Amino acid sequence: MVKLPVDLSRFPRVALGNWPTPLEDCPRLTKALGGPRILVKRDDVNGLGVGGNKLRKLEFLLGAALTEGADTIVTFGGVQTNHGRLTAAACARLGLRCELVLTRRVTRVPRSNTLVAPQNGEAYERSGNVVLDRLYGARVHVCDDDFQAEVAAERIVAGLNTQGRRVASIPVGGSNALGVLGYLASALELRAQLESMDERASRIVCAIGSAGTAAGLALGTALMHWPVTVDAVSVSNTVQECLADIDRLVGDAATLLGVRSPVLDHVQVTDRALGEGYGMTTAAVWDAIRLFGRTEGITLDPVYTGKTAAALIDAIRGAEIPASETVVFLHTGGLPGLFGYVPELIEEAEG
Repeated sequence: MVKLPVDLSRFPRVALGNWPTPLEDCPRLTKALGGPRILVKRDDVNGLGVGGNKLRKLEFLLGAALTEGADTIVTFGGVQTNHGRLTAAACARLGLRCELVLTRRVTRVPRSNTLVAPQNGEAYERSGNVVLDRLYGARVHVCDDDFQAEVAAERIVAGLNTQGRRVASIPVGGSNALGVLGYLASALELRAQLESMDERASRIVCAIGSAGTAAGLALGTALMHWPVTVDAVSVSNTVQECLADIDRLVGDAATLLGVRSPVLDHVQVTDRALGEGYGMTTAAVWDAIRLFGRTEGITLDPVYTGKTAAALIDAIRGAEIPASETVVFLHTGGLPGLFGYVPELIEEAEG
């Protein structure tokens, strides 16, 4: 059995998810697309806080925070951040105070280079992840833009320090060198599952936003010398920005582990499903959400997995991925965010 050539046990880690997550064959989806064979890695059903990929990162990030004596966590994201929701749920389980600094305007419009909100209205601002944030006991601070969020965060941390609290800050998406270890470990988990099924995957398809998940998979597959392609689908940035983020995070994580940063010639990034930007939907995204739902009963979200599926479907229908391949689709979660898109969700679901 293949092992990672690094020792992750020296890093503090707190148990949050149920591992391994299922790896499911999807024959009806495969048939609908005419091949390739599609397996879905269900990181959307890993136990805590309605599930999602951020739990893998948070096990290491919160493990470190607890070791350092933190009693309060401050983190950041858009209004419908999955990372914020899972951080709130994890903090509730661990007895930590959680402060979420959320930003409305997170989509950069081409040409004008201005930031806008992906959605407007009560559904986006008050339902989905936002209501769960509060249900899990997080203190939610909604700001209009990045500048306001920065000012608010400084004020919040200063106030917490005055109260004598010990604060740990986690970056957007939990994507730093330590967070990358979550999907480094996941790469080994996935390979072991494939071996137990006597399967050989040719590619892993995942979303890329803050890039920690893609970087972890890229580093893990490289360290194991696993001949598999990591196909990352951008949901927020250009291809060049995504590749730079992966390279930076892989380098930082390699330094943390004390290993040489590997060549990442097995990593590809596409922005073919990005549309107008982060959180902005397209007809292809809703078509992909319906297809996964109506063939396999798998729920995707319009921000991450819906775009990832749209890109995968486009590549298959364009014959870029041969029918003879086996593809692992990484389901990173995001179900609650789907309800931030009512009434668009209702209209598309009935289509």
